Amino acid sequence: MQIIREIEALRAAVAGLRRDGGRIAFVPTMGALHAGHMALVAEAKTRADHVAVSIFVNPRQFGPSEDLAAYPRREAGDARMLEEAGVAILWAPDVATMYPEGFATNVSVAGVSQGLDGAARPGHFDGVATVVAKLFNQVAPDIALFGEKDYQQLAVIRRMVRDLDVGVEIVGVPTQRDADGLALSSRNAYLSPDERRAARALPRALGEAAQAIRDGAAVDEALARARARLEAAGFAPIDYVALHDAETLAPLASLDRPARLLAAARIGTTRLIDNLPVAPA
Repeated sequence: MQIIREIEALRAAVAGLRRDGGRIAFVPTMGALHAGHMALVAEAKTRADHVAVSIFVNPRQFGPSEDLAAYPRREAGDARMLEEAGVAILWAPDVATMYPEGFATNVSVAGVSQGLDGAARPGHFDGVATVVAKLFNQVAPDIALFGEKDYQQLAVIRRMVRDLDVGVEIVGVPTQRDADGLALSSRNAYLSPDERRAARALPRALGEAAQAIRDGAAVDEALARARARLEAAGFAPIDYVALHDAETLAPLASLDRPARLLAAARIGTTRLIDNLPVAPA
């Protein structure tokens, strides 16, 4: 595996992989890799001849009160995992390479970036769209894979690619979960043992609400019960528990099309997100 930190070296390495007509799959990450990331890599290997992975903790998607400095960084261990998985390129630029002095461009995706995490974390999805646009230009992959756990992020990237005619196929990979149902996330490392046990209420509350909605319960009542269960488990504040259109992310008052049930809430100091698909019978 090549570990590359300069753009010209990256482009040369990508050109080398393409000399034999190889198809390149790309998995963007912020590092602190876990089984969820590795599931993306495994899926990428089934879809392409070569896999490139990036590790870049993007400062533009963190708010002023968020955990940029505390975000876990363990590149050496991550690199070992990727090499063992057969990754061809690890793209690991620094902030100055990604955002050189004078950088002045911002990519903003209206509609799907508003509401939900867009409301709770102002500017977050501009940071996501900007860095992913840059990564796509740098790596020039044929296909890129993203986890469905960050469902709104996936919707933003799909819309950006569609609107800007970016020649990258976007694939969403189902959320990977621990044995107790909690979605795998680098931020789970922040949880104390007691918080980790309490956090199990998040997927359980969503599962119960999703089933109730599929069974015909009123959406607002099912969401209220899910919120109450999270509050009882110690989540506070709860940013949202909501049902939205699976493609446009428009809010839904009834289940009349494919939907996503999404939630974000804090347990202790850790903010967790999760979502489940909900389809009409």
